[in-house]
Amino acid sequence: MDMEKQRQEISLIGRMLSLEALLALMGLVDLVYGLINSELINILIGVVILCCLALLMYRRKSNRD
Repeated sequence: MDMEKQRQEISLIGRMLSLEALLALMGLVDLVYGLINSELINILIGVVILCCLALLMYRRKSNRD
């Protein structure tokens, strides 16, 4: 029973890490696209995504301690 629970936790952590990586990639791509094409809305969306991701990672880190 413990092995199954550990496997589920590892799977969940893996999915969360990949979602964070996908969000970071999306934010960076949107930011770079906005900078290249001089589109303010894309720059703002990219900055907001990256800031929110950084805040979420900081909050999760402080909750673990």
